Amino acid sequence: MRYMFPNTWNDFGVFSVATTPTTLMTANEAASVTGVPLRQVHRIIDAGLLGGAVKRRDKARLLAPKGLVGLRLAHETADVLTLQGRRAVVATSIRSPRLSMIRTDMVVIDARPAARAVRSGLNLLAKARGIVSSTPGVLGGAPVFKGTRIPIHDIADMLANGDKPAAIIKAFPQLDADRVRLAAIYALAYPPRGRPRAKPRRSRPAKTSETVVFDDLAPA
Repeated sequence: MRYMFPNTWNDFGVFSVATTPTTLMTANEAASVTGVPLRQVHRIIDAGLLGGAVKRRDKARLLAPKGLVGLRLAHETADVLTLQGRRAVVATSIRSPRLSMIRTDMVVIDARPAARAVRSGLNLLAKARGIVSSTPGVLGGAPVFKGTRIPIHDIADMLANGDKPAAIIKAFPQLDADRVRLAAIYALAYPPRGRPRAKPRRSRPAKTSETVVFDDLAPA
C-alpha cells in the first residue's frame, strides 16, 4: 500500500477484482484470501467498518466479495488513519470498487496493491480447492489430496508445528512444494469441523510418584 499527497490525485487508474466469487464468504475464507489474520477480521467486522458488506445467515456473519479489498485496507491502515478515516476508506472501496485511489484524512491511498493481493488470494484459494477431494469412502469424508489418502489438515498441522516443506515432501513423496503450500491455505479457509484433535503425547520418563492415603496426612 502506498500513501501519496493530494497533488498526485491525477494519477488515477482503474482496477477490478475479476476473479471475485459471487457467493458470500466466511470469516475464515476472507482471512485466507486477504491475508488479514482471522482475529483481525472479526475485530474489523465487530467495529462495523465493513458496513453493508457483512451479511448474516443462520447466525453466521458472512462477507460479500465487494468488501474484500475494504477488509484488507482496513487492516493495513489501522496504524495510519483514524477510525473515522478507515471507515471512510472502506466505505469508498465498497461503494466504488473500481476506484484505485481513495482520498481521506489529507492523504490519497493507493488501493491497487490491496486489490492485487485479493486477486492473488482468490486465485490461490481456487487452486487449493482444486487439489482437494472428499468422499465418504475415503477416511470418512475427510478432505484429502486428490489421488491420495493424505489428509489436507494433517499436512497443514505439520506446517503450523514448524515442519519444513522439504521434510514433509520427503515423508510424503506424492506431494510437492506447491501442494504443501496450498494445504495451509485450504486449512485456513476451511478449518476441520468438530473438536480439535488432541495432540499426540510425547513419550517421557515417568515421574517419581507416591500413593498417599488421606488418613496419613498430618492435620493442618
